[in-house]
Amino acid sequence: MAMNVGSSGGEDEVVSAINTTPLVDVMLVLLIIFLITVPVVTQSVTLSLPKETNVIRQTKPENIELAVTKDGDVYWNTALIKSNDDLKDRLRGIAKMEPQPEVHIRGDEKTRYEAVGKVIFACQQIGILKLSFVTEPPARGG
Repeated sequence: MAMNVGSSGGEDEVVSAINTTPLVDVMLVLLIIFLITVPVVTQSVTLSLPKETNVIRQTKPENIELAVTKDGDVYWNTALIKSNDDLKDRLRGIAKMEPQPEVHIRGDEKTRYEAVGKVIFACQQIGILKLSFVTEPPARGG
């Protein structure tokens, strides 16, 4: 039993068409792998997190130091502020100054966020432009 393969002319013909079937198979496999791995890589919410910087604070005599104790008491430099209205009255005076002094808030480590939030809100209501928090630098391990 004989089998006839190719043309009977004896000359080999060159096939000018490109077989794209293997290329399509490879691309489909890569696409499936990509679709499976992308959700695993991007599982977190996109945020712009603050970077830790160690900026040296320049203490100027005109800067206002507000301290919030763990009990929620607010001190203007070293003088106790009796109420939130008293704080706002004092802040109104410095809000009119040109240039406006910076307000530095020092909160005790055990202070409730609510107490510091009231001070921040009072500064915002009055129109204080520069507000910063004073913290201890992180301990270096080593």
